[in-house]
Amino acid sequence: MGIQMLIMVASGVLVGIGASFTGLGGGFLMVPILLFLGYPAQKAVGTSFLAILVISISALIAHNKFANVDYKIGFLLGMGGIIGAQVGARLVEHVSTAHFKKIFALVLVALAVYLFIKK
Repeated sequence: MGIQMLIMVASGVLVGIGASFTGLGGGFLMVPILLFLGYPAQKAVGTSFLAILVISISALIAHNKFANVDYKIGFLLGMGGIIGAQVGARLVEHVSTAHFKKIFALVLVALAVYLFIKK
């Protein structure tokens, strides 16, 4: 197994823990890892969604065992997410990787500040 494959598996373990613990889906960790490895923004986002799908299914199974899943709300959010995902995929095609990194960083900083100051 090559070094890049080992990095991907190790990254997947870390993202799986982070995603299952925080519920943030893992993209907040997976996308920066892929960008660091040289992927263009569009491919990093698309690839992270495949990884997130696999991780999310596993996390759903684990959280379901503890009765921590509200299926009705989850499906309603998912239906809206289907529309948003289609729009977002089209929008990211028009953003350079350099600009994407800045936008992504701003979103993460804003989220961090919000969570830090929220009571």
